Amino acid sequence: MHDQFTMQNIETNGITLRAAVEGEGPLVIMVHGWPELWYSWRHQIKPVAAAGYRVVAPDVRGYGGSDKPQPVEAYDMATLMADVVGLVDAFGEDKAILVGHDWGAPIVWNTAALHPERVAAVAGLSVPYRKRSAVSQIEIWRKLYAGKFFYQIYFQDEGVAEAELEADVRTALRKIYYAASGDVPSADGWVDRPADGGLLDALANPDPFPAWMTQTDLDYFASNFEAGGFRGPINRYRNQQRDFDMLPDMGASAITQPSCFIAGAKDIVRQFVKPLDPYEDVSGNCADFRAKTIIDGVGHWVQQESPDEVNAALLAFLASLD
Repeated sequence: MHDQFTMQNIETNGITLRAAVEGEGPLVIMVHGWPELWYSWRHQIKPVAAAGYRVVAPDVRGYGGSDKPQPVEAYDMATLMADVVGLVDAFGEDKAILVGHDWGAPIVWNTAALHPERVAAVAGLSVPYRKRSAVSQIEIWRKLYAGKFFYQIYFQDEGVAEAELEADVRTALRKIYYAASGDVPSADGWVDRPADGGLLDALANPDPFPAWMTQTDLDYFASNFEAGGFRGPINRYRNQQRDFDMLPDMGASAITQPSCFIAGAKDIVRQFVKPLDPYEDVSGNCADFRAKTIIDGVGHWVQQESPDEVNAALLAFLASLD
């Protein structure tokens, strides 16, 4: 399916990003999460373009066909926001509508909050806009998961997770995608494990894989991660303390633009801070919140697992902007 899209290399913020670009009209930038690619938006790009928008879905820096700087700090939130603003500039626009999933959601939420003059509206998938806490997110994870395994803590030591995931990329992706999907019977592989071991030890390798991801889809993801590795993608997790220290306004101010939230009812994000459910109040820090869509039976990869429902929610949100 990847060959059905028009791909461009776009200069932004001192690097080059590969992006799928379709349509004409107001600019919509779709930002993927971990461990994904522009291809995660394959079901959304053309329907949104057909509705009258220019859609740009980049590989985030570190992924796929985009540049992959080596330093950890090259993946901090300030830099990733600058990449997005640079894309707006590259297409000659003053503002863009931003759509983000997983790590892409904090990137677009924070860009909307900290660069409000460049963002017309924002849609977050799976991860709501978080208010600033007294300590960094990584410190929260260390306290909540003291004595237990948690993948974001495991990711902090450079090279460790990379070695595990790159030993067999295809199997690693199969396990990760399945373990965070709505098809997995339990989220225990993410949140209820002893501290020792690697990420993949407790994750099942399903056979066959659920129908929402075909073998062709998996081939495309796997070939890109085999070529590019996991260092850049995992470096995003290694910047949580740096982000907290460098961006004192991050999460401190409300989103003023029109906004919406879309997620799967079975998303593992809901299990990370038991018994609190982050999806109960997703509008509390958004001044012009338009819609909350929670899709039954669907997990973390919401736009891939349930594309029709996500497309309907996105198109309704876009229509509300008119």
